Amino acid sequence: MTNSPYFPVLVLLAAGVGFAIAPLALAWIWAWKFSPRKPGPSKNAIYECGLESAGDAWIQFHPGYYLYAIIFLVFDIEAVFLLPFAVAFAGLTFAAGMAMLVFLLLLVEGLVWAYQKQVLVWS
Repeated sequence: MTNSPYFPVLVLLAAGVGFAIAPLALAWIWAWKFSPRKPGPSKNAIYECGLESAGDAWIQFHPGYYLYAIIFLVFDIEAVFLLPFAVAFAGLTFAAGMAMLVFLLLLVEGLVWAYQKQVLVWS
């Protein structure tokens, strides 16, 4: 069995399953051993910030909030990609500089698109 090339894979698979199931099993045992068992109407009620819910739960949000958040995330992540380029700027080749220029042009194109679609206008 130890001569099999798949033995390390099986060991890692068993370890992964163990790491996934062990916390769940420990939480279940802890809850079974130490949690009080006193069901009632107040304990089984839906709890949200201590307030009774009023009105319909289906509230429509303006899609502009989501677009604004997505644009923020895109440009935030792009800043992370620009940092290694800025650190190694002096030692890069011409091809790497051109690749970064294409990257920046695509980024500016995305910013122009968002401006034209008025995604960045907060109303």
